[in-house]
Amino acid sequence: MTAFVGASLTNTYTAAQLAGSENYATPQLGQVYDNLDKRYRFVLHNSGAGAVAAVAGNFCYYYAPGGVSTGVSTTVTSDLSDSANVGAGVWMAAPATGEYGWIQTRGVATLTTALTAGADGNALTAVGATDGTVDVSAAVTDHVCAIAIDASAKIVFLTCPT
Repeated sequence: MTAFVGASLTNTYTAAQLAGSENYATPQLGQVYDNLDKRYRFVLHNSGAGAVAAVAGNFCYYYAPGGVSTGVSTTVTSDLSDSANVGAGVWMAAPATGEYGWIQTRGVATLTTALTAGADGNALTAVGATDGTVDVSAAVTDHVCAIAIDASAKIVFLTCPT
């Protein structure tokens, strides 16, 4: 795990910025930033087959084309159909496809989009949700990526893998 001080969590970056003369001032792919009780990860955005845009405050999932994991954990999508139903985190900004940005993976977060269903205390998963959202976990085999703290206010506690 790599940690550093002073991440610009709402910035997005192009591939040229990560590889060019600015690379000294940019995070590294997969880099982790801990800030008090929250954790963030620097990832690549892929809009998936459905061309689903990243939206700050919406959920994203580990990219798995057609639902089949490639084992890559640094590429994420908001296109649920191009995931294996494993929540990666919540977007801090809205990078275009092929751009890089931060997602929050741990701690309390307020979502932009209302929960598909559920009440305070419910375990939440990507299974059964819609693009960019989470739903109540119904099976022990569901990957739980958050817990509803205040469902009506869209406040969750993230438990995504980093």
